[in-house]
Amino acid sequence: MADERGPTTGLTPYITIKGGRCSEAADFYARVFGGEVAAKVPADDGKRLLHCYVRINNGHLMMSDAFPEWNEGRESPEPAGFTLHLQVDDADAAWKRALDAGCEVNMPLADQFWGDRYGQVRDPFGVRWSIASSPKG
Repeated sequence: MADERGPTTGLTPYITIKGGRCSEAADFYARVFGGEVAAKVPADDGKRLLHCYVRINNGHLMMSDAFPEWNEGRESPEPAGFTLHLQVDDADAAWKRALDAGCEVNMPLADQFWGDRYGQVRDPFGVRWSIASSPKG
C-alpha cells in the first residue's frame, strides 16, 4: 500500500541528493526510468525538498535534498555502497534511455553468466543503478 507520502509497508530506499537537486533528480528518474513523481514536499527555504516520493516500475524510492545544517554542518557523503536495481522487460531500451539522458557506464550492458542481460550506470546525481532483464521463455 502507498499514498502520496510513500509506501506504508515493506522496504524502500531513501536517498539524499546533494546540491539542492532533489527535485531535478526526481523528474529525471521519472522520465528516464519510467516512473511517476507522486509527491514533492518543499522545505521552509523554498529551494530544497524535505521529502520526495517516486514510483518506479512497481517499486518505491524516497529521497530528499541534503540538509547540512541538520547534520552538524557536515555535507552528506557521495552516494556509495549501494546500487538501485531496475529489473525491466527490455534492458537494452532502458539502457539507451539512461545513456541518452546523461548516465555514465560503470559496467557495460552484456549477457551475464547467470542469464540476465545486465549492466550498471551512474546517473548525473551520483547514484549507481543496475539495469537488467531476464531471458524470455
